[in-house]
Amino acid sequence: MRRDIFDDEHDVFREQFRRFAEEEIAPRIADWNEAGQPERSAWLAMGEAGFLGADMPEAYGGSDAGFRYDAIIMEELCDIRAHALMFSLHTDICAPYLRDFGSEAQKQRYLTKAITGECLLGVAMTEPGTGSDLAAVQTRAIRDGDEYVLNGAKTFISHGQTGDLFIVVAKTDPDAEPAHRGISLILVEAGTPGFERGRKLDKMGLPGQDTSELFFNDCRVPVENRLGEEGAGFKMLMSALQQERLCIGVGSIASARRSVLDTVEYTKERRAFGQPIAAFQNTQFKLAELMTEVEVGRAFVDKVVMAHERGEDVVSEASMAKWWASDLQKRAAAECLQLHGGYGFMKEYPISGDVTDAAVQSIYAGTNEIMKRIIARRLGLE
Repeated sequence: MRRDIFDDEHDVFREQFRRFAEEEIAPRIADWNEAGQPERSAWLAMGEAGFLGADMPEAYGGSDAGFRYDAIIMEELCDIRAHALMFSLHTDICAPYLRDFGSEAQKQRYLTKAITGECLLGVAMTEPGTGSDLAAVQTRAIRDGDEYVLNGAKTFISHGQTGDLFIVVAKTDPDAEPAHRGISLILVEAGTPGFERGRKLDKMGLPGQDTSELFFNDCRVPVENRLGEEGAGFKMLMSALQQERLCIGVGSIASARRSVLDTVEYTKERRAFGQPIAAFQNTQFKLAELMTEVEVGRAFVDKVVMAHERGEDVVSEASMAKWWASDLQKRAAAECLQLHGGYGFMKEYPISGDVTDAAVQSIYAGTNEIMKRIIARRLGLE
């Protein structure tokens, strides 16, 4: 069934990216997973091919074509399990901060290179003692003349080892009341004195994705590296989270679909009691149920994608998409592993990785419990 949100131009773009991914990305995924991070050359290749700026202004090297084109890339990368790249983090979570809140000098210096793949972006929010409660961050950026002096620690930072520029969430006014009014966003380049990359963290899933600790020890950056006004950081974070959560919805549905389709093929080939396990009614019902949920979920996520691209306020709907799709991804992977039997527990079968890769989807970008609180609040339940 054709998806209404995509037209012929989107279909051509999908085919172009699919060919690129098959040639340039798929053959390298196993090596990236083994190394714990992708090669930087992959980002340069994507930039050269024009795949990093679909939703960015033409003035800075983008194509200004819209979020749907990035959603296509997210889906195709999930389809081949190229999770190591964290494409949406760079293009749809970090780059929009520069586009929407950056000065002209910041856009010229950083956004243009982000679109070519020369400058890999990351965002440093989470701290060892704070998770979803961004107002409680302890990292400080205290002004000293024409500079900010940063001190603090961040953890679970994607692109931590390989990133070139980090959007750091810090308190510029530790005494502000309420606390969120003291938060600002500071751009910190890798290599800045006082900036340190910590451990690359050993995770249960997403082995090819670079996730690390970051430390700031009297790290001095010019005041001109602040995004927007001082104290406006929390407001900027909240405005960007709608798209971040929608990205997880898009990716979770695509990953769940991949798990189910692979399991359909496996059950046709695997035999038990003299027949393919696909012939058992339990197998048929389970896969029919899962594929129905995938299609229903994709229809909802598609609708939210369109509304978001039109500029509508879909905070509630993006939160719904995030929690529901990520829960479905986890459940679909687990139930598909069960249908693989003992082989599903073997790493040579992708479904085993699907289970561990899915685990974090309900945690980052705000836990699913936080998503339900947001929805409840917008229903007037507080």
